[in-house]
Amino acid sequence: MDKIGQLTSDYKNKRSMIQERLQQFEKFFNEPYSWHYANGELRLLPSGAKDDYRIFEELAFCIFTANTSAEMSAKAVDAVRNVLISGTADEMTRRLEGIYRFNNVRPSHIVHTRAYLKNALNFELKNKIKSFKNKNELRDFFALNKDIKGLAMKEASHFLRNIGFKGYAILDKHIINSLYEFGILKTNDKPKNAKEYLEMEQKFIDFSKEIGIGMDELDLLLWSRKNGRILK
Repeated sequence: MDKIGQLTSDYKNKRSMIQERLQQFEKFFNEPYSWHYANGELRLLPSGAKDDYRIFEELAFCIFTANTSAEMSAKAVDAVRNVLISGTADEMTRRLEGIYRFNNVRPSHIVHTRAYLKNALNFELKNKIKSFKNKNELRDFFALNKDIKGLAMKEASHFLRNIGFKGYAILDKHIINSLYEFGILKTNDKPKNAKEYLEMEQKFIDFSKEIGIGMDELDLLLWSRKNGRILK
């Protein structure tokens, strides 16, 4: 069996789990649930937090994920969850000690971003997200906004996918290496800017159409083949 045949076979085996995860992302945005990490698994559990606070948790998760793992980032969110909305960066740093690699840097990104969202949007994060009619403008708001620290194109795409929005490629090292191995990319270099990101994303979309697997499903499929699990 060739590489594409192996990929499509793997997709058939994982399709129900992948589709369930994508449905959970939508459920997270529309219903009162939060993600928790325990015993090596991510669980979507009922939450009493306001929608905007829950969505900010996911934004923090994606700030945490840069140059780390989904597992480490999920543990980080769990560790600081009850100080994310009002705690100081120092409080977060202390809670993250021994849990998270960049425990001095990322809390300051989160606190800066939190202050911006409070001052500019009255922390009405969900309403702001729903106000965009164009998916590229929505991503640009998070990726190119200098007051939202710790996010670029990849992290903003990750955030939006994780809250149920479709049509974004999350071009992390696993996806880029996969595309390179399939001959879709000439190198496995990361995109250097937004323009290169969009060019690479289009190649991902074209590949998705060529093999008949939706891009949102393909993203989770390729990531799971490198990581071994379907997380977020």
